[in-house]
Amino acid sequence: MIEIAPTSRLRFHAPLKSVPTVRLPIGDIPAISHTIEAGRAEAAHQNRKGEMNPHDELNALADLFPEGDALIASAEHIPSALTPEPYKTLLVHDQHMTVTMEAHHGAKVDVRILDRRLDGDLYSRKIVLVKQGTKRVVQFGIVRFDLRYVTAAVRDEILKGETPLGRVLIEHNVLRHIDLGAILRITAGPGLAEALGMPVGEVTYGRLATIFCNHRPAVDLLEISAPLE
Repeated sequence: MIEIAPTSRLRFHAPLKSVPTVRLPIGDIPAISHTIEAGRAEAAHQNRKGEMNPHDELNALADLFPEGDALIASAEHIPSALTPEPYKTLLVHDQHMTVTMEAHHGAKVDVRILDRRLDGDLYSRKIVLVKQGTKRVVQFGIVRFDLRYVTAAVRDEILKGETPLGRVLIEHNVLRHIDLGAILRITAGPGLAEALGMPVGEVTYGRLATIFCNHRPAVDLLEISAPLE
């Protein structure tokens, strides 16, 4: 189990499977119905707050792939305002990490899947992002995606695993917004050190976030940057 230093607590989202959901068609929804559903989604989002803290969410995502060496030695939740640069610019925002990583590193990134699992409509994967044209790993991530909230075309491309998640959602023009959950100061365990090519015990920074697709909480994310100068 990963311990987060008790410097602060954050109200965070409960696991997707614990939220009552109604499967809705995507697309031909009358404007008034769309507004009602948006209101219901926001109410559901507010109700979920307070049910989870960063410690629980981090462990829930890390435990999706328990095999292998320990991923993280320790993690501390820190205030967004106190996140040091360049990590603050890279992590403290409500945009896709695919976009900010590409802007920071000045190149497109490719996704490489380390592990994956599909439980009904719940798809999880452990990945790294690699700077295109190089072997340089720039980000580690764990994604938990409730595929009910996207179209069949989006679902198929995500399961194919050839394109970073953020780029898939952008290119398919999925209605979405991103909630930043927590910024984490992370000490690498053997698993993370191997994935990011960093020494065990070295410190880097990451975040927990949730992506809402079509007004529904569809994706929970752990996103960790490779160490930066």
